[in-house]
Amino acid sequence: MKIKTLLCNCKGLCPSFKDTDMNTLPFEIESELDVAYAVVHPQLCGQGGNEILADILRAAEDDPDTFVIVGGCAPEAQVKLFKKLIRSSGFPEDHFVPVDIRGTTHQRILQRLKEKVQTIVEAKKPH
Repeated sequence: MKIKTLLCNCKGLCPSFKDTDMNTLPFEIESELDVAYAVVHPQLCGQGGNEILADILRAAEDDPDTFVIVGGCAPEAQVKLFKKLIRSSGFPEDHFVPVDIRGTTHQRILQRLKEKVQTIVEAKKPH
């Protein structure tokens, strides 16, 4: 199983990330969580962010063991923002995992992501 993690920091202008170091967070995620990689983009909902997300989703469309966790704004907003992109890529919608990382601390973001990774791993275990 592969879990790819993308983080959006809202152009670095959102005050909700004032207690987060987006320069070190990807390294900590890769070091502490069972993920293939973690990257930060300044605006996933912008043109460049959409292209990167589309590339990642298309690359994994035929791999039933790949999940993409996106840390950014509210999960409901992410689903709306990326619904067309997910569908057009052929990526399974249930493998797109949005996580709200706004308005919290660096450590709490790590905790939220860790919980999502654990949920994915547990769900994929044979029963």
